[in-house]
Amino acid sequence: MQPKGKTGRADIALNLINKLYGIERDLKEVGDEHRHEGRQQNSLPVLAQLRAWLEKTQSQVTAQNALGKAISYLANNWDKLVRYTEAGFLPIDNNAAERTIRPFVIGRKNWLFSDTPKGARASAQLYSLVETAKANDQEPYAWLRHALERLPQAAAVEDFEALLPWNCTPQIPR
Repeated sequence: MQPKGKTGRADIALNLINKLYGIERDLKEVGDEHRHEGRQQNSLPVLAQLRAWLEKTQSQVTAQNALGKAISYLANNWDKLVRYTEAGFLPIDNNAAERTIRPFVIGRKNWLFSDTPKGARASAQLYSLVETAKANDQEPYAWLRHALERLPQAAAVEDFEALLPWNCTPQIPR
């Protein structure tokens, strides 16, 4: 933590990273091709500044402190960081994927308390069904109820496929 009005080494990098996210916000509503062009014009110079800061600062800090660890991580993952500038459809980060798997990470903690492997498997399967419903913009309870009520009458492959969350629109119970 820096005293008020002072900036430290990390502040420089954080400001550059904020610039990169600002560029992405400005390019959010444009098509992939225009986003790629915008990244080439605007993001690459900021990334060059960040790379110069990284190379200068890496030799000035020890790898044992928090800044040193962060700089080592950045240096080791540089190619992955700049990859998004190669195409307009690539996201700047993997936050969407992280948000998607978050329920499974939380669920993993809950599965520790399953009494048996079968219980853990059942919990995981139910979690998978709920998250699949969410991923397909279905309200999980409504879709599960819809599918489970109709499952006993399903006989053909088409009947089962019609119950998949991307193939049906259940009524939300009142």
